[in-house]
Amino acid sequence: MSRYDDIIALPHHVSDKRPQMSLHDRAAQFLPFAALTGYDDAVRETARVTDDRPELREDALELLDRRLRLLEAELASRPEITITYFLQDEKKQGGAFVSRTGVVRRIDGYERKLLLEDGAAIPIADVLMLEGDVFSEAEDGAFAE
Repeated sequence: MSRYDDIIALPHHVSDKRPQMSLHDRAAQFLPFAALTGYDDAVRETARVTDDRPELREDALELLDRRLRLLEAELASRPEITITYFLQDEKKQGGAFVSRTGVVRRIDGYERKLLLEDGAAIPIADVLMLEGDVFSEAEDGAFAE
């Protein structure tokens, strides 16, 4: 006689209080687990492409400086401008070019930031281009090499 001969012939128990689990749900209990948790996220992050920070030419820097001075002089008229700037990626080297349109509330010379009315603060060192009706069309030129 073996250890389970007394119970081997008994009928399978079916609960009166709980519904029977489907075969699909029962099989899911035995699926392999993710042994490398976060591996897929790491692969996606590595594959994500970022841009390099451009170096502005001297003439582009001069134009940007002129436009900043003009903008500062015209702040009282609340001109709407489009700012194109480089946003450094938080996780890896490089970043992305971002354009934002809004009204500049003030130019903070101490922290060197453009403060917009919507609360955004853009570092002046990251600004690549300023565009808007407040700037004359005669100033157009290429900014990055």
